[in-house]
Amino acid sequence: IDLDTARQELEEFIPHVKNISDSSVRKMAGRDLTRFKEFKKQGIAVKFGRFTQKENKQIQKNVEEFLSLTGIDSAEKLLFTSRYPDDRDTIHRLKAEHQFCEKISEGIPRPWRLIYYRARKMFDSNNYKGRYTNEEKEKLKQYQALHGNDWKKISELMSRSNLSVAMKFSEIRSAANYGTWTKEETQKLMNAVKEVMKKKLKTEIPSSVLPLKQSNTNTVWIDREQLYQPLPWTEIETKVGSRYWRQCKQKWNSILTKKLMRGQQFYRGTGGLQAKINLIKRLYETKAEDASEINWDDLSNATGGLPRGYVQSKFYKLKVSFVPLWKRKTFSEIIDYLYEKTLPELEEQL
Repeated sequence: IDLDTARQELEEFIPHVKNISDSSVRKMAGRDLTRFKEFKKQGIAVKFGRFTQKENKQIQKNVEEFLSLTGIDSAEKLLFTSRYPDDRDTIHRLKAEHQFCEKISEGIPRPWRLIYYRARKMFDSNNYKGRYTNEEKEKLKQYQALHGNDWKKISELMSRSNLSVAMKFSEIRSAANYGTWTKEETQKLMNAVKEVMKKKLKTEIPSSVLPLKQSNTNTVWIDREQLYQPLPWTEIETKVGSRYWRQCKQKWNSILTKKLMRGQQFYRGTGGLQAKINLIKRLYETKAEDASEINWDDLSNATGGLPRGYVQSKFYKLKVSFVPLWKRKTFSEIIDYLYEKTLPELEEQL
């Protein structure tokens, strides 16, 4: 299939395919196009965004079946082959012989690349290793000085994931100010978010950005849902200059919530306890297996019609404060724990 035809056929499933590089389109034509057409026959749309618990289980099943089929003795060897140079040639041969790409993506209506990255994140033993020690921070600075931003190389040397070392170095590097945000910093943040959001939406979802006027105005309509989509925080950090990415993200969420509050009052004291109780009950009633199945706007009634960002932050604080080892639990396990263990304590306090 030629490149133009591939791009044209893929556009039915991936509207922003015209912005994808030629090499990626060729790979998608080989790995994904037939799968997408088969899913279409079954009435299943191609998905993006957060993976559901059902999809995570399907990935785990696909990986385990491929290991059983090939005799490769661990998911880490399969997905992080470069860590095992002695076995590399054998593993590459087995992956080619047994159609690794097809097998790993079976039953999941998403681009193969996203499935592969998700599998790597799920099975990476270097994820969730806790806080960096002072010694690790010094090593990270030394490795970055030697290897630049080759995070794959540095992650192997540090035994941490690529994303972890990149984000931690960003945090260390920034001449971060830990005091109150100045008006100038806040304006820089607002401008940076506006700039990257416009660029992101124009690239990925052109219909989401509608100019108010054709004159000199820079104002755009942005669908409320888009305000909560992930943003490139390291890029925003660079534009702000004086704060690291996590501070920028927290400040933006605070600004967004306050703007959408429109004069409403945050719940405190007994009102805050009641809001937590209501939220836990509502989350439990949804019987959701994954956070992606939750309609946060509907749940906003549990806190008096406050914005979904405020509701999500309330849930985050609940699980961090009350659920031990929450990072190792599934979404449904976290909700069950909050309902069975935390809810009675909160009701007693109330």
